[in-house]
Amino acid sequence: MKFIEIKAHAKINIGLDVLSKREDGFHNLNTLFYPILDLFDTLYFERSDKFEFKCDSKSIPTDSSNLVVKAVKLLEDISGKKLTAKVELHKKIPSQAGLGGGSSDAAATLISLNEMFQLEIKYEQMLELALELGSDVPFFIKAKPAIGKLRGEILEYVELFIEEPILIVNPCINVSTKEAFSYIQPKDTATEFKNLIVNEKLDYSKCRSVVKNDFETPVFNLHPQLQQIKKEFYNQGALFALMSGTGSTMYGIFPDLSSAESARSRMDSSYFCFMSTPHL
Repeated sequence: MKFIEIKAHAKINIGLDVLSKREDGFHNLNTLFYPILDLFDTLYFERSDKFEFKCDSKSIPTDSSNLVVKAVKLLEDISGKKLTAKVELHKKIPSQAGLGGGSSDAAATLISLNEMFQLEIKYEQMLELALELGSDVPFFIKAKPAIGKLRGEILEYVELFIEEPILIVNPCINVSTKEAFSYIQPKDTATEFKNLIVNEKLDYSKCRSVVKNDFETPVFNLHPQLQQIKKEFYNQGALFALMSGTGSTMYGIFPDLSSAESARSRMDSSYFCFMSTPHL
């Protein structure tokens, strides 16, 4: 295969519990991942006589710090092959926003180059490689609704469909994951996400009462405008609203497009706003 085009989807976290600090320095987590299928980066892979990587966003590094480049190097190390391909990344997902853009790009790279160069890496090994790149990367190998545990790599897939519009807002703030974790006090109790799903739908009343993102309080203290966005979502009739990941993206699930559009109209014009309606 000489050419592959692939979509790298975004995600939101419907709840995020930080449970304990691990001996390896990471944290054990409990979260419900939900893919945003209509918000995605696009990657193009073409076989070449040398490796090249380009991105259409000037804010994205294209050196060895980029997860796409790291994924290529990891595959070369385990396969013993030089993966000479030209890779182009077209960004649509905001970076450092809690939407998993970089992680999704890395997963798309693993999937595409495994196919292009016939490396024959099976799913379980792919998950192991993905985890070496980041805690969110394993989820994006399939990008289906799943409960994530430990660092996020233990995935229990669930039948969940959000038919209502989801308004995603990022006020162009970058939140450092390392800094966000530094403010966290791990807790003992984990949300039972399965109890929130009835007939493949979320019980939004239960979500509002029990679902938390442990990063919200410290990140809201640093960036109060995020809390204001959440309040505005609820003022405009959101069924549920939360911060995704370690921030700084807020999302609101609305009963209909009119209420979601009303909320969007009240956002600052400089904000990144995206209306996800893949089921409508």
